[in-house]
Amino acid sequence: MLALSDAVRNGGITNAEIVLVISDKADAAGIGLARERGLETVVIERRARKREEHEADVMEALQKAKVDLICLAGYMRVLSPQFVETFSLRILNIHPSLLPSFVGLKPQRQALEHGVKVTGCTVHFVDNALDGGPIIAQRPVPVLEGDSEESLSARILEQEHVLYAEAVNKIVNHDYRVEARRVIFS
Repeated sequence: MLALSDAVRNGGITNAEIVLVISDKADAAGIGLARERGLETVVIERRARKREEHEADVMEALQKAKVDLICLAGYMRVLSPQFVETFSLRILNIHPSLLPSFVGLKPQRQALEHGVKVTGCTVHFVDNALDGGPIIAQRPVPVLEGDSEESLSARILEQEHVLYAEAVNKIVNHDYRVEARRVIFS
């Protein structure tokens, strides 16, 4: 969220503004940092609530704010088919692997366990498959001898911050179409 906010502020993402930051946890660091930056925020707790109830409140907040594009950051829950359909091709996610490799949780650990020499990060549209939507952009990150899950994660995170802003800028400023699973920019 901070990387995207910085990119909007410094012109890395043009023709865009952050109109709302939503968290499901009142004590999330990002929500406090967003408030410090003067961004509109809302906390919609999901604890002890049904998924449909929580998502209905999130959708209402997004629609009220007239959000054109949703950028997930640290959102660790699979969205329902209804949510995805409501915002079809308007939800982006960043994932710390070169999809379709290493979907789901702990992709850095998966990369190390598989002994790959290159991993990275991917920005993709969200669809109903876990980490499976059409890929917008990817950035490779080498796996170094002696890498730990923490050191690899840190290097990938650096690239995620850059790549996410680049991908959002492309989506808001360029003509593109989605054909099957491919995002094609004009």
